[in-house]
Amino acid sequence: MTKLASINRVKRTKAEAKTTYDKMSPWYDFMAGLAEKKYRLAGLEKLKVSAGESVLEIGFGTGHCIQAMAESVGSSGKVCGIDLSSGMLNITQKRINKAGYSERVELICGDGSQLPYDDLMFDAIFSSFTLELFDTPEIPLILKECRRVLHPGGRICIVAMSKKENSGWMVKLYEWAQARYTRFVDCRPIYVRQAIEEAGLKIVRFEEMSMFGLPVDIVLAKK
Repeated sequence: MTKLASINRVKRTKAEAKTTYDKMSPWYDFMAGLAEKKYRLAGLEKLKVSAGESVLEIGFGTGHCIQAMAESVGSSGKVCGIDLSSGMLNITQKRINKAGYSERVELICGDGSQLPYDDLMFDAIFSSFTLELFDTPEIPLILKECRRVLHPGGRICIVAMSKKENSGWMVKLYEWAQARYTRFVDCRPIYVRQAIEEAGLKIVRFEEMSMFGLPVDIVLAKK
């Protein structure tokens, strides 16, 4: 990534981010969740979670993908989720309890750059609109952690806003706003494919979509 144009830094602290998402959690599905839905579904389609698998979601938000993966793994599988926000966790836990999947789902509050899981624990990892929330130096740490907890041959799907070598005016406008109003515009476009490859993961499927003129990369990779 050092050979490409720099990406914006994330200036707010983890404590500030947690406070923001705790406050936002009751309204998140109306504010951003609906706009993100088709991209999350496209990512889940690529990951293809199956019965009996162990799966992790980093940044599960209000839990729609956690619920979908819990259904896919069945009673013999396990879904774990980690999110910085206790507000998001509470909403997701209620969703999972209502669906009757509490025995196969384990949710915790925590930092994605320090995963509290054993080595080689998961068959698959999913993360949507989360990687770009972390400050630039943390992105390699998160992907290194993902590689650590994946089984050999395990797969990971990342859905994220992406920055290109020749980004359009919409990306530049968004980056301008994010740099000046980082407390309100937290995520920013990142070099998704390059970060995944530099983490030693092999890309097997890639799709580029667009959200309000901003590129969104959906990347499936294997360990």
